[in-house]
Amino acid sequence: MDMTRRPRRLRTDGVRPLVRETELSASDLIAPVFVDATTDERVPIESMPGHERVPVEAAVARVEEVRETGVEAVMVFGIPESKDERGSRAWAEDGVVQRAVRDITAETDTYVITDVCLCEYTSHGHCGVLEETAETDPSLTVRNDETLELLSQTAVSHARAGADMVAPSSMTDGMVRSIREALDEDGYTEVPVMSYAAKFESAFYGPFRDAADGAPAFGDRRHYQMDPANAREARREVALDVEEGADVLMVKPALPYLDIVKQVREDYDHPVAAYNVSGEYAMLHAAAEKGWLDLEEVAAESLLSIKRAGADLILTYFAEDVADRL
Repeated sequence: MDMTRRPRRLRTDGVRPLVRETELSASDLIAPVFVDATTDERVPIESMPGHERVPVEAAVARVEEVRETGVEAVMVFGIPESKDERGSRAWAEDGVVQRAVRDITAETDTYVITDVCLCEYTSHGHCGVLEETAETDPSLTVRNDETLELLSQTAVSHARAGADMVAPSSMTDGMVRSIREALDEDGYTEVPVMSYAAKFESAFYGPFRDAADGAPAFGDRRHYQMDPANAREARREVALDVEEGADVLMVKPALPYLDIVKQVREDYDHPVAAYNVSGEYAMLHAAAEKGWLDLEEVAAESLLSIKRAGADLILTYFAEDVADRL
């Protein structure tokens, strides 16, 4: 055989790591942290093995556990002590996220990102102010423009508490511009906005809704989250957020939407984030519990595939376990 090209020459143990094209490091990862104002003890999240809701008083300890693995950034989600139709605890000075962020930033040097949305705080579980006929005959379910002011108040309250970055996730039209203007007017010109720029109405969110107590009381979120069938629409959504001043562009979920991650990476020079969501995490755990998969290996391979597709940052429930192995 006359074979001048033999790719296997570069697969031997000595050279294989030298020619590796994609590297995953702990500094690429963001760990979600759930802080619960309704409990005074840690509460396991049954559908997400290894994760818990922690009381506000334990937020610092929880973040210190994350830091011990080498992960340097966290995303803080809050479960408030009470809810109402407008989600007013989302922007309260003594709200659950605000209290937790003040403690975390005062006692650690962790980079703190906050989720800016209303679904965990509204009594109806939707991401904004409802239409009058939302429950009986919805057309768009949530009033877009009225919701913008509430999201902006929430983002500013997080910045005042010490958040290093805010991450609006409601897919409300104009949310990035509204939040950027509000932050600038309040003096937080250096706080970046990581927009959930292409967030799909996905069936992979189920366990998160248990974790954050944010499931809709009725209906679904198809009127404001994207149709999973649409890739060109994702490009338009991302383009709008870029125009409005987004600093980081997030795609959610990650694994079923690697084509979108790749497209965003090719179209823009912004940092690209991907959210390896709760369903992606839970299904690998379930398969591993059956003995069908090696959890450590498939977790690392999943995150590597997200990085290879073009993500610079990965928000993942595997952050601590994978970082501990790197």
